[in-house]
Amino acid sequence: MTGRGVVVLSGGPDSAVALYMAAARGFDLFPITFDYGQLAKREIGCARLVARRLGLEPLVIDLSALGRIYKGSTSLVDKSIPLTGEFTEPIIVPFRNGVMLSIAVAYARTVGATRIFYGAQKSDARFYADCRPEFIEAFEAAARLGTGAGMEIEGLTSLTKGGVIKKGAELGVPFELTWSCYGQGERHCGVCESCVNRKRAFREAGVRDPTDYEA
Repeated sequence: MTGRGVVVLSGGPDSAVALYMAAARGFDLFPITFDYGQLAKREIGCARLVARRLGLEPLVIDLSALGRIYKGSTSLVDKSIPLTGEFTEPIIVPFRNGVMLSIAVAYARTVGATRIFYGAQKSDARFYADCRPEFIEAFEAAARLGTGAGMEIEGLTSLTKGGVIKKGAELGVPFELTWSCYGQGERHCGVCESCVNRKRAFREAGVRDPTDYEA
């Protein structure tokens, strides 16, 4: 028996692929989704839709008060900071994965899971410290020390974002249900950093992009 696993599910394509990969391996899965004060609330609904395709219902955690902590530091929660089509420091949400993984570890102990999955992949590692293999290794060690259990944390760090899309296509991930945009619109803006990366990843993977973009 493979056992139980918690998946940090954002509603984006990377975490959706992490969910489907874990399901394909036979894990009994417990997805968890976060409202951390982000402007793009639509991603929470997308996380629900993706999980439901597998007969799962994510636990949605209200961390919206974090918006007060992050205000002034990132355009993902502060609309006064402009979005951009290229990577810039203001799109970083400080220690976001660390915060979410901490709660995922607590949830895992509650439901008897020994493994946690999240969508950190190689293309993001250059810019985001909490997407790097050494971060995962260190956090896993901390989780084991803090729980006294054999906790394991898995990212997608062997794959580029294009590789993640390609793997997801093989697994039948419903990418049309996923959300990447940092904006608040009904459609992907097509020009923010996340939309640009999404477009590029589908091109690199040779997979048809089902996304409806404004631009």
